[in-house]
Amino acid sequence: MISLSTCICALFFAKLVAGAPAASSSADISVSVSSVTSVDATSAPLSSALVTSVSRHSSTATASPSATVSAPRPSNTVEFASTEPNGPLWDETIPTDPEPLRDGLGAPIIAHTSDVILDKQNSDLLAPPTTDHGSVQNAKWPFSLSHNRLQTGGWARNQNTGNMPIAQAMASVNMRLEAGAVRELHWHKTSEWAYVLSGNTQVASVDAQGRNYIATVGPGDLWYFPPGVPHSLQATGDNPAGSEFILVFDDGSFSEDSTFLLTDWLAHVPAEVIAKNFQVNSSAFSHIPAEELYIFPATLPIEDSAGPKSPQGTVPDPFSFSFSKVKTNQLSGGTVKVVDSSTFKISKTIAAAEVTVNPGAIRELHWHPTQDEWSFFIEGHARVTIFASQSNARTFDYQPGDIGYVPATMGHYVENIGNTTLRFLEIFNSDKFEDVSLNQWLALVPPQLVKDHLGLDDETISHLSKTKNTVVGGK
Repeated sequence: MISLSTCICALFFAKLVAGAPAASSSADISVSVSSVTSVDATSAPLSSALVTSVSRHSSTATASPSATVSAPRPSNTVEFASTEPNGPLWDETIPTDPEPLRDGLGAPIIAHTSDVILDKQNSDLLAPPTTDHGSVQNAKWPFSLSHNRLQTGGWARNQNTGNMPIAQAMASVNMRLEAGAVRELHWHKTSEWAYVLSGNTQVASVDAQGRNYIATVGPGDLWYFPPGVPHSLQATGDNPAGSEFILVFDDGSFSEDSTFLLTDWLAHVPAEVIAKNFQVNSSAFSHIPAEELYIFPATLPIEDSAGPKSPQGTVPDPFSFSFSKVKTNQLSGGTVKVVDSSTFKISKTIAAAEVTVNPGAIRELHWHPTQDEWSFFIEGHARVTIFASQSNARTFDYQPGDIGYVPATMGHYVENIGNTTLRFLEIFNSDKFEDVSLNQWLALVPPQLVKDHLGLDDETISHLSKTKNTVVGGK
């Protein structure tokens, strides 16, 4: 490697040559320049600057091409990303115990430190793709790991920040009622949004103006109660098994055990106060339960139309919505339909989408600009990679009954890696559904800008979509 002193001498010599009479041989100049430009490519930056300076001064001495040093061609500042496959290495059907091995990395498990059933369900945690990097909070919670509250007539299990700390904006409950069983009259500090999974549930409520509402809500349909609005839930007799549903609350710390319950309240009010309030004898309320009922068996509900009629009328915006009857948008890789306050007017704090993804297809790369996404997987097997900026990315696998969570602005996709249709809910603590499509974004900025970032050719640029694809079919 040439030394700094040598470079300075060479520069001095070049200047002398440049100042020499025109009769000087151009061959001498060529030799002088070539002797400097033969510096090893690993020379310090200062040496490169000297080479450029030598070239500039030498080129003024003669028109001979041998006195010119060409500038290097532009090159990438970092290596190209790998295009090698990085898919899940196994699924639940693998006949052998999975191992934490991928592309020559990792080592077999030799102690009893792994739950094989969980490892088979979560291949991207045990042997993550090489694109994963850094740290992302856990974004998966199976309802199967939630503590279940068993009651006569049903059960309920809760998910909140206590078991899923990343889920700050929303919490949820999975509830089951036998036919006729009641989730007793109650209200919450938060809004309650529900999606019915199976069976029919009659909801009954009264708002602050004394307007009432009674309706039966079936599979795929919704209900919503604003904060403080009292209501009850009762499984009808249409399905002998009763009903099951998902409840979503617009507060990540919500606990189902902190609900305001009718029986719990009256059990803590002096009997004479109750009698005075209702203008009856104390004996009229002598059978108030000493503690909350929560969920309990009861007589099957009456028909919706047979309920009491309020002199104040019914609520102006219904508390239920027939989401199952909303037309789905057919896409190349599946379907999507959206519900928010533009269609379900009372739902001011929860918006949602129901998405299906065909085998091999994906819910396209996207993000949500202002709101976290709470997801519930109903059918199929999904794979999601969350990009949290600053090279932080992590991949999770989801099965039916699992909850996913993606904080606002974090890029992600949802891929169907199973053999059957994937169906899931995207839910947001917002009155409107919003997302930003990566494909659409790139299609709507100057093409050269995209080329300079990603090195794409014109043909690839021409395939970018100026409209959202939402769910994209597999190739």
